[in-house]
Amino acid sequence: LFSQVKSTNSSTMAIIKAGKVVIVLAGRHAGKKAVVVKTFDDGNSDKRFSHCLIAGLAQNPRKVTRHMSKAKVEKRSKVMKPFIKYVNVRHIFPTRYVVDLDIKKVVDEADLIDAERKISCKKELKKLFEDRYLNQKEVTSEKKAAGSSYFFQKLRF
Repeated sequence: LFSQVKSTNSSTMAIIKAGKVVIVLAGRHAGKKAVVVKTFDDGNSDKRFSHCLIAGLAQNPRKVTRHMSKAKVEKRSKVMKPFIKYVNVRHIFPTRYVVDLDIKKVVDEADLIDAERKISCKKELKKLFEDRYLNQKEVTSEKKAAGSSYFFQKLRF
């Protein structure tokens, strides 16, 4: 029985890589989209299961139309609220989208231990997300542009 579980888990880990957009299935942020920062295939001493570090949006930007002024667009996009979390691989659902954000530079594992450093990390992450949201047209490849536009849309279900 255990050998079967390991084989399905390793195939899941092959799909989940850094930059992949995932949907959180369980917990406080269930139904929210996130981006994988780092994966831990075999776990570590603290968590003995395969898990990954994700950074996502607890609160999505509000809807923007063409007729809105630049000031209103900026105000509506500042609503974003990020989260950073370690999640079991079984509690996330990988999507086909990939985002090319440099989240690894902003999110450091050592920062997540201390509460104050985690708050500052979230503030930097919010700036990164806002910057990408407002400059979506400057993305290089079409695939990554589709991923970033999907990531910032609210999940409809």
